[in-house]
Amino acid sequence: MDQGNTAFMLIAAALVLLMTPGLAFFYGGLVKAKSVISMMMLSFGALGLIGVLWVVYGYAIAFPGSEGLVPPWSIDWSAIGLTSLLEVPEGAAYPPLAFVAFQATFAILTVALVSGAIADRAKFGSWMIFAAIWATIVYFPVASWVFNFGLAEDGSFAYGGWITYGMQEWFGVGAIDFAGGTAVHINAGAAALALALVLGKRLGFQKGVHVPHNPPFVLLGAGLLWFGWFGFNAGSELAADGTAALAFVNTIAAPAAALLAWLIVEKIKDGKPTSVGAASGAVAGLVAITPACASLTPFWAIILGLVAGAVCALAIELKYKWGFDDSLDVVGIHLVGGLLGTLYLGFFANSTGLIYSGNLTQLLVQAIAAVSVLVYSFVLAYAIGWVIQKTIGFRVKNEDEVAGIDTVVHGEEGYVLEGARA
Repeated sequence: MDQGNTAFMLIAAALVLLMTPGLAFFYGGLVKAKSVISMMMLSFGALGLIGVLWVVYGYAIAFPGSEGLVPPWSIDWSAIGLTSLLEVPEGAAYPPLAFVAFQATFAILTVALVSGAIADRAKFGSWMIFAAIWATIVYFPVASWVFNFGLAEDGSFAYGGWITYGMQEWFGVGAIDFAGGTAVHINAGAAALALALVLGKRLGFQKGVHVPHNPPFVLLGAGLLWFGWFGFNAGSELAADGTAALAFVNTIAAPAAALLAWLIVEKIKDGKPTSVGAASGAVAGLVAITPACASLTPFWAIILGLVAGAVCALAIELKYKWGFDDSLDVVGIHLVGGLLGTLYLGFFANSTGLIYSGNLTQLLVQAIAAVSVLVYSFVLAYAIGWVIQKTIGFRVKNEDEVAGIDTVVHGEEGYVLEGARA
């Protein structure tokens, strides 16, 4: 067993786990002051719930097979509860549980991302029910499609999900998603759009009405996300090697460029660059580079960051034109950014992109993967959310939304000043 790679994976897993509290701060700063506890609790609720479900059966669904094309919906019954993974096989590079831990943090974060679309108006219990069902029938299977693959000794695919192994068999090249552009960001963004439509608009929804109550929280959250993202991207190599180093550098370059691009768009469009714009631009670049971090040169990573920062800065305005209330721009940043990063590989991926190979096969498989995950996640998320809304209710009462849902849902306030209540 390689103790260096084992340590690398465990540290990467810890970094990715930190991203969920970071997301809580990022989202918490963006909502109004009387909803900050509720917003942050949606992330922490996902952390507790999905962490347990992953150990009980999530891993068994996401990584079920090891021979040929793994069926889209299958389960490794021997992996239930992870007891079969306690021993380290002879010759293994790292303990199986190190990989289990790393992938657990991805599942937790992906579910937490969805919550940004329903800020200020969601019941905590209903969210937890949605999170459990959506993770079970959407995230865990999609993770299998994308991440569940193994290589033969000659480097060729030996088994895997249809997005990686299947595409390789059918088109000669597999879809590239190094760290989760489809499985994490497109997946979460599509579910966020579905829930935004199910729950409807916040009261008084229009541009300029709902403003972030705590930009320092937003900047703190973005910083924690960026820090954790090095584990997210570089850790996906599962080894401390040159590919991990490339992913690490691109995780600096792309979000840095996206941050600048977002600020430039803000300056041109609104006259002033903002701190929230800087944070959002960095996250947009991180999202876009996620699937591509190991398949682009740093130069093309910078170009991707510039494109993602500018496009996502404009995409967040679509909710006002199209009339859906994606509260914290999960669609504009994660869905749009995930699509950009995934499709960008069709043109600029090392060796197989259009500019290197002269053909569009890589773009074709990237598009198939992106659209498939988007449609699958959106349809099932909408159905789950609709059933919850029509039965026990997903949205709080209007009067609770106006008053602020922290005290109603959790009996707490985010800011209690001495001698007065805020």
